Amino acid sequence: MSAKWTLDTLAMQEDFFADTALIGIASALPAYRFCWLLNKHFDMQFRREPELDVCLQSTGRQIYFPIFQYIPHLSGTKHLIYKLKNDKETLLPEAKQLDYLWMIQSNAPDSDAQTITQSLRDIPDIQLAQILATDKLKSLDHLII
Repeated sequence: MSAKWTLDTLAMQEDFFADTALIGIASALPAYRFCWLLNKHFDMQFRREPELDVCLQSTGRQIYFPIFQYIPHLSGTKHLIYKLKNDKETLLPEAKQLDYLWMIQSNAPDSDAQTITQSLRDIPDIQLAQILATDKLKSLDHLII
């Protein structure tokens, strides 16, 4: 008789989201233009990472959600931008009003998120920028890469 193994997704979520902050963003800009705007405004270098794309099965087909990444040298910080909508599908159904999610992994994620959110609100092409609580999101496992 073979033993059954269970994947503990709760432990994976706790590990993946340790030292992170999430910023939900609403913007009608396409992803490439949105990241160009962030690169210019924040002096960052977000790059598309196709191997990180999230793939979900929906109505018998695969839907890919692009991820853009920026890791500053020698900082211990990591920035990820998730495109939350693709082909009328949503990566986080509980956040349908949002277009992008900015995840910050750092030593002081809450402080970083506060600073970034304030700056995002000053950009005319961004309609909404708000910090999200990870415990309020039901589909967190969709974000784990």
